[in-house]
Amino acid sequence: MEFSSSSCFSSFLLLFYVCFCLCLATPPLVVATGNGSSCNNTNTTRHHHKWIGPIGHRLITVDVNGSGQFRSVQDAVDAVPENNRKNVMILISPGHYIEKVVVPATKPYITFQGAGRETTFIEWHDRACDRGSNGQQLRTYQTASVTVYANYFSARNISFKNTAPAPKPGMQGWQAVAFRISGDKAYFSGCGFYGAQDTLCDDAGRHYFKQCYIEGSIDFIFGNGRSMYKECELHSIATRFGSIAAHDRKSPDEKSGFAFVNCTVTGTGPLYVGRAMGQYSRIVYSYTYFDNLVAQGGWDDWDHVNNQNKTVFFGVYKCWGPGAAAVGGVGRAKELDFGTAHPFLAKSFVNGRHWIAPWDV
Repeated sequence: MEFSSSSCFSSFLLLFYVCFCLCLATPPLVVATGNGSSCNNTNTTRHHHKWIGPIGHRLITVDVNGSGQFRSVQDAVDAVPENNRKNVMILISPGHYIEKVVVPATKPYITFQGAGRETTFIEWHDRACDRGSNGQQLRTYQTASVTVYANYFSARNISFKNTAPAPKPGMQGWQAVAFRISGDKAYFSGCGFYGAQDTLCDDAGRHYFKQCYIEGSIDFIFGNGRSMYKECELHSIATRFGSIAAHDRKSPDEKSGFAFVNCTVTGTGPLYVGRAMGQYSRIVYSYTYFDNLVAQGGWDDWDHVNNQNKTVFFGVYKCWGPGAAAVGGVGRAKELDFGTAHPFLAKSFVNGRHWIAPWDV
C-alpha cells in the first residue's frame, strides 16, 4: 500500500495502533507464590500470582519531515523510560532515517512499526575498520546501524540498512552490520535487512523472523542466536564467492541454532549455505528453494580441522530447486528424516508458544 502523504500514513497507523492495542498478546509473565503442596493436591493448592509483564500501551510517532512527535528514531527510543513496563509502539513514517540507533537492555516491549520495507528505512554506514569516538576500531559488532539489547523487541514492515560499499574479495575490515539483535524473544515481520558482509548479526537470544528479506554477500546472517526464519527470502549479492549463514555455537550444551523453514534463496553465487563459525554450529534448511547458485559441497567447516567437522550439525529436509542437490547429499550435511527435522520446523524451537501470538506464526 502506498500513501500520498505523511498525514495519510499517520491516520492509517493510528487505526492500526488501536487494533494493535486490542489484539496484542504479549504473554503474561507471572510468578507463583504462596504455600505449595504435592502435585496430587492441585485442587486445594492456592497460588498468588504477581504480574511482572507489560501493563498498558503507549504510542510514539516519528516523521523525518516533522509531522510526528520526533524526527529521529533514536529520540523516540530515548523518550521511553528506563525499566519500561508498557507495550510501546513507535510508528515510523515513510522516509530514510540516516542515524545510528540503539535500544538498551532497560527498555523492553518496544515495537518499530514502519510503512513497508520498501518505504521506511533506518540506515548508517559504519565498517569494522572505522574508528569510534575513542579512536579505536569499531570491529564488527559495533558497526550495526541498529542495535537492540532489550528483550521483547519487535519490528514490522521496516528496513534496516548498512550503506557501506560491499568489500571486494580479500579486503579486510569491511564488515558492516545493518542490524544486531542481542535481546531475547524478538519478533520480526515483513522487514528488510540490507548490507553486504555480515548484514544481520543474530547475536544471542531467541528470535523469530517471518516473511523478511535479507540481503548480503558473506556470512550475511551470523551469530549465536536461537532463531527461526520462516518464509524469508535470502538474497545473495556475492561477486566471486559468498555465504549465507555462519553460526557460532561453541558447546553441545547450548540450545542455539538457525532454522530456515519455507525460505527462498536467490541472487548470485557461488554460495555456501552455511559455515561453522563455532565448533558446534547448528544450521538446518527445511522446505527451502535454492536457485542455481550453490557452491559445490554447499557447506564450509570454517577450517575446524581438529575433529574433522564431527561436532557441527548441518541439516537439510525436503529442500528443492536447481541448487538443492548441492546442499544435501554431501558429507558435511545430513539428509534428515521427519523425526530429526521436526524440532527445527515448529515454533517450539524458540519456545514460541510462550511469547509469539498464534496469528504471528
